[in-house]
Amino acid sequence: MTVEASPLSQLRMRTSEKWRAYPDDVLPLFVAEMDYPLAEPIADALHAAVARSDTGYIGPDERAKRAFAGFAASSWGWTVEPERTLTTADVSVVIVESLRLAIEPGDRVIITPPVYPPFYEFIPEAGGVVEEVPLLSSETDGWSLDLDGIERAFAGGARAFLLCNPHNPLGLVHSAEQLAAVATLAARYDATVVSDEVHAPLTHTDATFTPFLSVSADARRHGIAAHAASKAWNLAGLKCALFVTADDRMTDRIRSLPVEVEVRTSHFGRIATEAAYRDGRDWLVDALAAIQANRTLLGSLLADQLPDVRYREPHASYLSWLDLRGLGWGDDPSARILSEAKVALNPGTDFGAQGAGFVRLNFACSAEVLTEAIARIHRMR
Repeated sequence: MTVEASPLSQLRMRTSEKWRAYPDDVLPLFVAEMDYPLAEPIADALHAAVARSDTGYIGPDERAKRAFAGFAASSWGWTVEPERTLTTADVSVVIVESLRLAIEPGDRVIITPPVYPPFYEFIPEAGGVVEEVPLLSSETDGWSLDLDGIERAFAGGARAFLLCNPHNPLGLVHSAEQLAAVATLAARYDATVVSDEVHAPLTHTDATFTPFLSVSADARRHGIAAHAASKAWNLAGLKCALFVTADDRMTDRIRSLPVEVEVRTSHFGRIATEAAYRDGRDWLVDALAAIQANRTLLGSLLADQLPDVRYREPHASYLSWLDLRGLGWGDDPSARILSEAKVALNPGTDFGAQGAGFVRLNFACSAEVLTEAIARIHRMR
């Protein structure tokens, strides 16, 4: 099986955000949607549901949870007990509801920018206050968590840490050692870690994803993980995600949530999630091969046409974090690129002040589209 991006003529028939936010003369390489066709096992499962008119409310059904547990075991050697999980509409609900269980109004919650922009909104929605502990960056070691800064924040009263694992927008796969250190700090200060792991299945073959809850007893006692098939299989519109816990303390917390939190799971989303985790592995392997080929292609294109752009290859997902400060195009180069090159990218400043002069580029597209996008930007110079 080979996963290839659909032709632009077909993609422009889609009605999702990626294909409706801008006019047709713009190449959309911003929002985290892939240009690949839906995995056949997922399409088959959804078609079968429609054929049997299975369009009612969700009812008792553990198959999606068991499918996730099977995927976690075979992919990461992680034992997940399905009875310690709970489904809901999407990862944002997992995060907000988990934080509501962990904090009191006005409590501070740590994030590590540059980071996924909605993190800045989820925390106030849950009643908390954002506390930034920016990632560390060095030429030799790349990006890493600032463990000393995280400890200072916990010691100063922060009650939770919203972790991005793997980290969006960098494609940074946190090491088991750093995650274990975070868990130790959470235990020391009796804080909670909510780990957003939605990009985990998209970890590249040259990296190893470590589930936060797998690293130690401290992690299991103080952590809740958010998982979904939405990013890896392009299912965001189908609305299904999982709270995952691994200790009685946290399992009891998610079981205390109102029943409506689980009832808001989409019936079709749960059907698609089961199919993805159970039968979608072959498609995912091929999609990752295409993504990694484009990761390499992007590096070559930048080196040839935009050598002043700094690029560290990501090790997860299909999002690249590009440093355009060397071009002198200001704090938000994406605005100029959209206007002059007709290429839509995410402004780096959306990810925190640390993103000034950066953009995020989605390379889950065809090689032809990626090549044309970089050529358009090159012609601006």
